[in-house]
Amino acid sequence: MSTTIAVTPLTTQDAEVLVTAARRAAEAAGVMVSVTVLDAGGHLLAFRRDDRAVLISGETSTRKAYTALQMNSATADLVDAVQPGGLFHTLPTALDRPLLFIAGGVPVHRNGRLIGAVGVGGGAPEQDHAFAVAAVEALVQ
Repeated sequence: MSTTIAVTPLTTQDAEVLVTAARRAAEAAGVMVSVTVLDAGGHLLAFRRDDRAVLISGETSTRKAYTALQMNSATADLVDAVQPGGLFHTLPTALDRPLLFIAGGVPVHRNGRLIGAVGVGGGAPEQDHAFAVAAVEALVQ
């Protein structure tokens, strides 16, 4: 007999923690960003764009979160996979929301299960990745 472990889904309170932590990490670095949080089904739970952030950063953060969710991997870990000769080089992009393989998207797990993703856009890719990781770390604590 197998035992099923119930995993609490990502809540709006969790989303607030993720957004706040990413925003604080970005502000500490002097960067204005947009932050998107998606639940496990790809539904928008939270979004924040600083009025001083580049306008496109909102779409970027959303696509990074969507990519991290769909691939169940940090987008920073997928960059090489989409280069010519990489594992996903021929991955179709004709999706409702095209995937974006630029650092800044990180999946969110609870008890080893995927429950959502956070995406950050507005800084350099390495910065966005660090801000997203800081957000996930804040949720785990």
